[in-house]
Amino acid sequence: MSVRRFMIHSRTVRDGFATLEGDLYNHMVRVLRLGTNDVVQLADENNTVYSGTIDQLGKECVRVEITSTSQAAPTDSPEPRITICQALPKGDKIDLILQKGTELGAADFLLFGGRRSIAKVREDQINSKIERWKRITAEAARQCGRSDIPGVAWRATAVEAARDSGQELRLVLWEGEREHSLKEVLSAESAAPASVVVAIGPEGGFDPLEIRHFTEQGYQPVSLGARILRTETASIAILAVMQYRWGDM
Repeated sequence: MSVRRFMIHSRTVRDGFATLEGDLYNHMVRVLRLGTNDVVQLADENNTVYSGTIDQLGKECVRVEITSTSQAAPTDSPEPRITICQALPKGDKIDLILQKGTELGAADFLLFGGRRSIAKVREDQINSKIERWKRITAEAARQCGRSDIPGVAWRATAVEAARDSGQELRLVLWEGEREHSLKEVLSAESAAPASVVVAIGPEGGFDPLEIRHFTEQGYQPVSLGARILRTETASIAILAVMQYRWGDM
């Protein structure tokens, strides 16, 4: 059986031991049923990989004795680095987008409040929302075996989201686009760009003014042909297509 690898923060490692609590403890002990003497690997935000053995199993934490360390190349984010720029959808759809996007290799997520977004985030909710979204991507990364965790950021409007995008290839999915399809644009890119961002609207789509904001910042409007996908389906579809076109799928 292959050795399980888990993402941790470097601060959990001290004096040759890693102490793991919370969601990671629950995943290791209650979901995977790992126990004393099981061998595991831990990877931190600096791409340091710790090999070790579980030596203590408590009611709320598990301790791993570190036996060796190594430096791993950041292979989980090959070019292009894909950013999903997602207008906030209603309900728990964002959970699905973050979870499946992480599984499909998104490098990070830039979430924003669209003009037609039904869901709203008050200023006093931003920090707690971001923490919750980061927990979702961290759990998804653990489940699918990624050794990195996608970043999650928030912008209040499409104007701010568009302005803060510096990727090499910038696309905005828009059902109103009549000239350029996603297939045509991707086929025209002979080599994989270093980075890509794809802007996706909420349930009601983009307001035309938002499309103007994105195009002013170098975004190319593209359509998905005759299909109009749900907002939570669009990010999954675009990631799968790009991973097949340029990635490791």
